Amino acid sequence: MLIPKYIAPRRKSTALTDEGKRNIEKPWLAKRDMREYISWVLTWSMMLFCAGAAAVMCLLDARNVKMMGDLCLVLHDDFDNGLNRDVWFHEVDMGGFGNKEFEMTTNSDNNTFVEDGILYIVPTLTEDAIGHENVYNGYTYNISGCTNVNLTTCSATSNYTTQKVVNPVQSARISTKFSHSITYGRVEVRARLPRGDWLWPAIWMLPTRNDYGPWPMSGEIDIMESRGNGRDYPFQGDNYVRTSLNWGPADFINYAFMTYGWWKKPRMRFSDNFHTFVLEWSPTFLRSYVDTRLQMPFSIDFNQPFYERGNFPATAFNGSTEIVIENPWKGSGSNSAPFDKPFYLIMNVAVGGTNGWFPDTVGDKPWFDGSENAMYQFAKAQPAWYPSWPEDLKRRGMAIDYVKMWQSC
Repeated sequence: MLIPKYIAPRRKSTALTDEGKRNIEKPWLAKRDMREYISWVLTWSMMLFCAGAAAVMCLLDARNVKMMGDLCLVLHDDFDNGLNRDVWFHEVDMGGFGNKEFEMTTNSDNNTFVEDGILYIVPTLTEDAIGHENVYNGYTYNISGCTNVNLTTCSATSNYTTQKVVNPVQSARISTKFSHSITYGRVEVRARLPRGDWLWPAIWMLPTRNDYGPWPMSGEIDIMESRGNGRDYPFQGDNYVRTSLNWGPADFINYAFMTYGWWKKPRMRFSDNFHTFVLEWSPTFLRSYVDTRLQMPFSIDFNQPFYERGNFPATAFNGSTEIVIENPWKGSGSNSAPFDKPFYLIMNVAVGGTNGWFPDTVGDKPWFDGSENAMYQFAKAQPAWYPSWPEDLKRRGMAIDYVKMWQSC
């Protein structure tokens, strides 16, 4: 018996056909366009090359980052137990310091206080304490607890006729002058800056001794300085912070203009939130940054002596007197001199001044630096600037969360 051969049913082909009805493109059968192929290869090659080059650059940059070495913590104050006056020294003075600032600095709880573990340094109006009229006429104010040996900076007498006023603002300036200092190391301060026209917050350092001579021969390190004026202020308002080194071979020559830098927040202000301001200082370099090393206002290598860096003239005029310029750091044996000695930390909120920090005629400035009655001019303009100061004292003042200092060890 013959068994018929099984024949599978014929299936319809799934191959693409035109069957005379339409043309169906079959690009895999076409010859490749070499220009398109080369373009594809070049594009991916460049992308891979750039990614590799970026990785190599990051690696090399990381290897070239200058490291601080071993550090020993010498101060950590988070103010959880209030303001420790064994650590923090109040400078009480009415002389305006070297900048002829308009505030007096007090040790009053009105101007420095701690709340919820935050230290506040707050400017207030003097008239709140002695009355408006006494600021301007017929009143002698003697500041309590003055720390300046020059007693002329411990009092002021107001007089309408001579346009002399009692310092119209009270604020504070505290330091570790008698407790902690470092020679090379690290400083870290987490703070929120104050808001208000002509306020001048600062976190900075001075030498414990003037080994090389009076300021600026022995140096000054300004870790952070700012201005409380708003973002529309033409000369860097409260969305800027600056770092600078002050130094020079005579007490009337300061070359800070050669060693400074700043960092800017384009869409915010440093009075909006807390930020961490850091100084890293070694025998070979000094740098500052805000929150991260990617936000670095200032960095300097100590690759040459400061006297050579300044290229100072042989002589200079101090007023009408010609002075021979000599190297105060000669024989120090260090390229970092004068920044090779112990420095202590200062935090303060100043107001105004006549040293040029607030340039004349900029931002409706109500006084002139060269005027003998600059403080009077500032005080009389109170209706213009005081409304910019927040009523909330915590926003008006500089708020400090913590302070840390390390010594190279």
